[in-house]
Amino acid sequence: METTTTVRAAALELAAVTRRHGRAGSGRETVALDAVSCAVPVGSFTAVVGPSGSGKSTLLQCAAGLDRPTSGTVRIAGTDLGSLSEAALTRLRRDRIGFVFQSHALNLVPSLSIVENVVLPLVLAGADPRGSRVRDRGRLLLDRVGLSGRADDAPGTLSGGQQQRVAVARALVTEPDVVFADEPTASLDPEAAALVLGLLRDAVRLDGRTVVMVTHDPVAASWADTVLTMDGGRLR
Repeated sequence: METTTTVRAAALELAAVTRRHGRAGSGRETVALDAVSCAVPVGSFTAVVGPSGSGKSTLLQCAAGLDRPTSGTVRIAGTDLGSLSEAALTRLRRDRIGFVFQSHALNLVPSLSIVENVVLPLVLAGADPRGSRVRDRGRLLLDRVGLSGRADDAPGTLSGGQQQRVAVARALVTEPDVVFADEPTASLDPEAAALVLGLLRDAVRLDGRTVVMVTHDPVAASWADTVLTMDGGRLR
């Protein structure tokens, strides 16, 4: 009897990705990423860990299209990021990638209400912010993160943990191929961190989203399906 093996499609693929800083031959060139290759399956939660300076943040930036590698290939759901113009790359990041940053200042726009922050990616893509589809989507996600009663409040009225929960809602609003989270629990107390990690876990388990998280915290990493370790610009 023949047996078949199901191969999960890759949401994110890196092939021999290298990132150098400085000019070659100057004596001051540094290698942040050294021929890194990996594939992250659709519907998985991957944590990237490593000491400061190991290259994990550079890996996230190149994988998310925030920085272009010196050489190698990055693909999101089969799309080669290196083949895209800056305008096309911006659209891909807006429509197919979600972000949760460590810094609250990077996560939320203080002049917008909480629900307006959640639906901002849809509005930037051309959706009518007053349309029922947009409003309903925003309020549905706020309900999911336990903040439905704060929709019209300003971000500054929320605690750090609550702001991160809003950031997770916004990262999910476009139903992205990959959600990237850069140290999302670094400034949170253990209870708030567990709530944020639970939301990321549920996005994978319930929605089939793909999450890639950079963290220095082994407790946060334990929520992931797979843990990749960076050291000296390489995966170990």
